[in-house]
Amino acid sequence: MFAPLFILIAFLLSLSVHEAAHAYVADRLGDPSARLAGRVSLNPLVHLDPIGTLLPLFLLLTGSPIVFGWGKPVPFDPYNLQRPRRDTALISVSGALANLSLAVILAVIARLTNAYALLVPVITLNITWALFNLIPIHPLDGGKVLVGLLPQKIAYQWDEVLNRYGTIILIFLIFPFLGRSLLFTLLGPLVSLITNLLLPGAPLV
Repeated sequence: MFAPLFILIAFLLSLSVHEAAHAYVADRLGDPSARLAGRVSLNPLVHLDPIGTLLPLFLLLTGSPIVFGWGKPVPFDPYNLQRPRRDTALISVSGALANLSLAVILAVIARLTNAYALLVPVITLNITWALFNLIPIHPLDGGKVLVGLLPQKIAYQWDEVLNRYGTIILIFLIFPFLGRSLLFTLLGPLVSLITNLLLPGAPLV
């Protein structure tokens, strides 16, 4: 039971860092919605989604080949932003950058303390979370980042396509076919590469 419980705690930490980063950047860019809702916080209780937070524990306990979940979306009002498309992209990418930053910090701690067995799974989780959220489809953060980077006319067209088909594409990528998830099969080598860059020669578990 320790392993699933530890992974759940790591999941809650990663979720809190991710969502708090969204809330903080939105507040800094002029929209106080998330701050007023108490979301500029590392307290996982304010970021919990009843289904998305319990789902990973259920998947772990049932031996699922894939484990994923989500937090409560951070509220923000684009009309409070000076440059809505650009600022929305910045708010969206901040969560993934926060997870990658946490992975770097934990990698330094692992090197200093030799606590690889304890910290490598958490580092891997944060790298996976960051890369997963940067996939350029809705409802993931990467969809908003892509729309913010594209020229305006193309951005609106692509946004419409992502809103219509994004969830269907995501479901197809996540759920295992023939026992394997296409998404995590593709992400796995990249996650391993980044983990090895942070902890070269470390025993990856």
